[in-house]
Amino acid sequence: MLTRDENELLTQVDRGTPAGELLRRYWHPVAVAGELTEKEPIKAVKILGEELVVYRDKKGRFGLIGEHCSHRLASLAFGRVDEEGIRCPYHGWKYDHTGKCLEQPAEPPGSTFKDRIKQTAYPVEKLGGLLFAYLGPEPKPLLPRWDVLTWEHGKRWIVIDSLIDCNWLQPMENSVDPSHLYWLHGTTAHLASRVEKYSEQHEFVPFEFGIMKKRSTPAKKPGQPPLIDQHPLVFPTTLRHVAPYEEGQGLRHNLQIRVPVDDTHTQVYRVNFVPSTTEHSSADGDPPFKFSRLKSSDHQYDMNKVSAQDSMAWETQGAITDRTREHLGVGDEGIILLRKLLREQLEIVQQGLDPIGVVRDPQKNRVIEFDVINERIGLYRKETTENGRTKAAS
Repeated sequence: MLTRDENELLTQVDRGTPAGELLRRYWHPVAVAGELTEKEPIKAVKILGEELVVYRDKKGRFGLIGEHCSHRLASLAFGRVDEEGIRCPYHGWKYDHTGKCLEQPAEPPGSTFKDRIKQTAYPVEKLGGLLFAYLGPEPKPLLPRWDVLTWEHGKRWIVIDSLIDCNWLQPMENSVDPSHLYWLHGTTAHLASRVEKYSEQHEFVPFEFGIMKKRSTPAKKPGQPPLIDQHPLVFPTTLRHVAPYEEGQGLRHNLQIRVPVDDTHTQVYRVNFVPSTTEHSSADGDPPFKFSRLKSSDHQYDMNKVSAQDSMAWETQGAITDRTREHLGVGDEGIILLRKLLREQLEIVQQGLDPIGVVRDPQKNRVIEFDVINERIGLYRKETTENGRTKAAS
């Protein structure tokens, strides 16, 4: 149970709030690169409470700037792009990807007024088909090259879930709540079909990128060792997971990235990768993507989808869970640890230091592989790591 003040401390995402400043030390996806087309090169986005537009200019460069023009606050989401940047639809003021004002058509020749205008702007980098933005202070860290984003020996695709109507911390607490898999997901997930009754042991271990969680389930045959399922919560907003491939062939590795839109909304991107000897996906390419609708307009959830089942559980706790009313038990050890870690990282940022998981060494950022295990579905511990790759083990 938390006090009301403690709950606000951990959940608020606006600039100037403790959690908002912590979250701004990390890169977050703002769009799928393939969403920005020649016909529709601009998209309005909201992240960490800030209203922005992401765009692709005529030269293929990406930008992320404040949605409302510095002139008279009209939306740049209805603007147009050229080889230099984006132009406001109202009076034609034009900006480049750094927020520099390039043109003010109604001002007299020789005016220096535009040189005194600076539109909010943030750096954008593309990886694994996603456009990531950094909203924090300089010097910016490296964009982490997580394995699912950078592997090329297989098939990659992205799923964009419909907007989740709750605070970001609810999905993340779910990521260190392994017992829900058996009860919430039932036969739609791989655990329930492989065990006859709920009987698990859980372990949570902090590591350099977050919390590694391990689930041990009894083997079906007496005398055999328990089966291990191990995968991490990548702090602060990502779950690295693996599951059977939906088409029944191989394993589907995935990153589930829960982006804080504002205090009461979260956008989830799911990047999937199936290793293959016959398919290739460039880390710099534009993989296919699709949208997944989790519920109807009257909040009827598609309970045949695991992601919709999760959404139901997260949203029905309230827009922001009132943690003053909860009663945590022994099985909530992972949630307690996550809140402790979050508090610690808030304090580290307030001291002017880098929080956990921030990457600045290029040599450690070629490919960051996680020590993911799921013996129930045939994924066992790797014994070696290839040269040039960092293995983010427990």
